[in-house]
Amino acid sequence: MSVEPQHDCDKADNKIIEDVNTYGWSVVMIEAIAYLPSFAYTIGLWKTYSHPEIIAFGLTVKTLHLVLNDLGDAIKKGKPYEPNVNYSDIFENSDVKLIPVDRRNIKDYFGYAIWFNKNAEFPAMQLVWTDRNNKFPWEENYQEEFLYRQPLLDRNARFKFREAKNLGIFTTRQWLEENKPILRVVHDEDGDWQFLTGDQMPSDMKIVALEQMVLKDNSLNDIFNLDYGKAADRTKIGGEWKRSTLPSEED
Repeated sequence: MSVEPQHDCDKADNKIIEDVNTYGWSVVMIEAIAYLPSFAYTIGLWKTYSHPEIIAFGLTVKTLHLVLNDLGDAIKKGKPYEPNVNYSDIFENSDVKLIPVDRRNIKDYFGYAIWFNKNAEFPAMQLVWTDRNNKFPWEENYQEEFLYRQPLLDRNARFKFREAKNLGIFTTRQWLEENKPILRVVHDEDGDWQFLTGDQMPSDMKIVALEQMVLKDNSLNDIFNLDYGKAADRTKIGGEWKRSTLPSEED
């Protein structure tokens, strides 16, 4: 399930085609929601320059737009960006690295690029920025306030949720003991997750680690981007998730 909004062949699509034809690439910007950070990515670098597309997270979309356009200009002038190399000339006081995006993560973030290329068979890299101490997210003592601003797309393809793997979540005795499928997922306004079989009673509720849910049913990764105050329902494992808004507490 893509993080991006659904779209038709409308003004946005025409703008992408026009940008690629005029400049060589376009930049798609996605504003943050309560649960997920903002991000932006290029479209057209692969088609025009045979260079991997680039995605970046966690800054304002205006900043992300400017940065990706600067990289596009450099690529247009003949400068290729290499994976896992430190670059200190992109931000004034911060290093960045571009890490390869695991192809299993492409469909979650590159919806317009998949539409433009008519497939997901293109390479991509993620621009990852450092914290105030110039440390990357995978380094020791990385500042905690930035920890979930940049999902790392070179890894975590088997566990896509942004929380810690050992986060305690609610599920049911029927799932644990009777191997019944999870048919409803609720992400409460306060951040709690509920993975429900649909036939549970209050006395059936259990607490397990979030990773345990995904290890047993990897298709639960499809709703990793379910926002606060939302629910998702399906009729069977592998079925399409239908998302809805939970009633507010005032209702």
